[in-house]
Amino acid sequence: MHNPFSLAGKSILVTGASSGIGRSIAVECSKMGASLVILGRNEERLKQTYQVLEGVGHQMYSVELTSSEDIKSILNDLPSLDGLVNAAGILKRVPFKLMSSDILEEVMGINFFAPAMFTKELLNSKKIGKGASVVFISSISGNYCSSVGNTAYSSSKGALNALSENIALELAARNIRVNTINPGMIATDMLYEKSISEEQINEDLLNYPLKRYGKPEDVAYAVVYLLSEASSWVTGSSLLVDGGFTLK
Repeated sequence: MHNPFSLAGKSILVTGASSGIGRSIAVECSKMGASLVILGRNEERLKQTYQVLEGVGHQMYSVELTSSEDIKSILNDLPSLDGLVNAAGILKRVPFKLMSSDILEEVMGINFFAPAMFTKELLNSKKIGKGASVVFISSISGNYCSSVGNTAYSSSKGALNALSENIALELAARNIRVNTINPGMIATDMLYEKSISEEQINEDLLNYPLKRYGKPEDVAYAVVYLLSEASSWVTGSSLLVDGGFTLK
C-alpha cells in the first residue's frame, strides 16, 4: 500500500533526542521505518531513547552541539542524511531588566548558533544529500506571540525562523527543503519541572481552543510529514502546531 508519509530507507539525524520533543521525534521516525542518528548531551537519557527505537541500524552520539570539536569528532562516522531535525534547545525566563550577556549568549548559543553552525558543517561535509529535508523546531514565541520574561528564548526562536527561510532559498537548487515547526505549549517534563501551580496551568489552558497542551507526539507527527515525500513541495514554511492558540 502506498504511503507518502513513510520514512523507510531514509537516514534521519535528530538532535536533542535525549528527552521531550526530540525523543518523541526520534521514536516516531523509527516507527515510520527510518534509520536514526540521535544526538544529545545526557548520555544516560540518550541511551534510554536508543533502547526504545524500533528497527535496527541506529546510531547514537553524546555530544555538546556548541562544541566545534565534538561536532568534528563525529562527522566522519555519519551516514549521508535524508533528513535533519534540529530539536535541541533550552528555555530560560528572565525579565529583560535583569538580563545579562551571559544568559543571552547561553540561550542564543544553544537555540540558534548551535543548530545554525551544525547544519552548516553537515552541508560543507556533504552529509546532507540532494532531496533531503531539514527541520528546525522553533516556537510560537519566536514570531507569533510574546510573554513576560521570555526575551532571550523568543529572540533565539525568531532568529531560527529567519535562518530557515534564508537557507531554504539558498538550498532550493539542490532540492533540499528547509522548514520550521512552531509549537505552542507542549506537555513535557520541562513544563512540570517549573514552579507552575495546577491552578495556573488550568487557567492557561483556557487560551487554547482545543483545551489542552500539545503532546510531544503532536510535534513529532508534523516532523514526519516534513521529512516525508508527502511534503515534497513544501519549503521555507513555518508550520504552526499550537492547538489554535494564535487564533485568539
